[in-house]
Amino acid sequence: MSYDGTKHHYIFAGGTIVKIAPHLALSAPAYGTFGKKIWRALSKVYIEKTNYNQNVHIVQTKMALMANGIECPTGYPRHIEEIMRQASIDKVETNDELDAFVSVLLEREDTKSIIMNAAICDFEPRFIAEDSVGNSIPISLSRTSARRLSSSADYTIGLTASSKIIPQIRKTRKDIFLVGFKTTSDETPEQQFQKGLKLLKESSCNLVVANDIVTKNNFIITPEEAKYHDTVDRTHLAENLAEMIFFRTQMSFTRSTVVDGKPIPWNSELVPSTLRTVVNHLINNGAYKPFMGRTVGHFAAKIDDKTFLTSIRKTNFNDLEKIGLVKIQTDGLDSVIAYGARPSVGGQSQRKVFEDHPNLDCIVHAHVPLKPESRIRPVSQREYECGSHQCGNNTSENLLEYEKDIFAVMLDKHGPNVVFNHNIDPNRVISFIERNFDLSAQTR
Repeated sequence: MSYDGTKHHYIFAGGTIVKIAPHLALSAPAYGTFGKKIWRALSKVYIEKTNYNQNVHIVQTKMALMANGIECPTGYPRHIEEIMRQASIDKVETNDELDAFVSVLLEREDTKSIIMNAAICDFEPRFIAEDSVGNSIPISLSRTSARRLSSSADYTIGLTASSKIIPQIRKTRKDIFLVGFKTTSDETPEQQFQKGLKLLKESSCNLVVANDIVTKNNFIITPEEAKYHDTVDRTHLAENLAEMIFFRTQMSFTRSTVVDGKPIPWNSELVPSTLRTVVNHLINNGAYKPFMGRTVGHFAAKIDDKTFLTSIRKTNFNDLEKIGLVKIQTDGLDSVIAYGARPSVGGQSQRKVFEDHPNLDCIVHAHVPLKPESRIRPVSQREYECGSHQCGNNTSENLLEYEKDIFAVMLDKHGPNVVFNHNIDPNRVISFIERNFDLSAQTR
């Protein structure tokens, strides 16, 4: 298959079924209404931004195609039919057919994003037992060989959890932008956020849309552990989701190649005592709050123009004395070599700040909000995913000297980056942080 360089976005809409017997199935009832809204909104954004939307596709399950709703394609366009042929399917109705379609997308170089709004049936039958005599009937999903159940008898059906599709996507293709969806029922906004964030972290999603079917509350969750567009208006949500997908799929990232090496101990002479004192203050005052055993944020010290020490990704900074730091060496514009562990995603921002501000060599970042009396002006983070080159540029370009030799930028709904030289009195940095940021709280 030839590849012309065009990247494609796929929005899945509608529910799936899992067959039990002829004329009997489990289902996740969903008719694609919100998926169609996203498709229309993303198509509109692409027309407005690029005058082109032919790479935005909606993949409707059979359930969605048969439903009435927003005007949309009533069948499968040529591009989608091509993928179906590759997947050896003629429709997307069952979990297995959806999985086959996604598997082809993972093989295609032109897949840019997967917006998995399909409601996937969470269970499949394990056995069927006739209550009257207790006999178990083997499950067969073949229409020709499966036994039809008698409507005059009672049955007990055993269920088991279906295989999950969404966690496999970015395990295979880290370059695919993945949007997941988490549905809750009559949960508080905080419970809703926690469950959506858990899905995001476990499946390595780039965005997760949280929706509560009772309260009707909706919002978008980011890897930075922020939430955007808290609303009950699903059309408004779809429009803002489309904008965030457009902007965040434009990001570029630095590759980290991990080679053999040992962490740099936190108390090593290589770690500036100033940085250690400031970070220890943040830790002792609760700035790094674990979620699923890990903390977000980052900190680093520049050793020379090509070498710096940074925090280790997917660790708990509260155990920093056991974990240590990882040494990074730049390897061209788009890659770094990491010795023994993966660096924090904020490494690109650190690299850009150190490059643009050669007199500064220490940086700390935590996901804490501004205090009401702070005079620091927030800058938007909505368009940028943490760790991207564009996020690094946004951080560096908006860095201001708020006090002599103390530079900072507040990324809205994300947190501050405070940057300084290792020769400064650390108590001045700590005093600045305490006056401006609430270390007991967390940005949302």
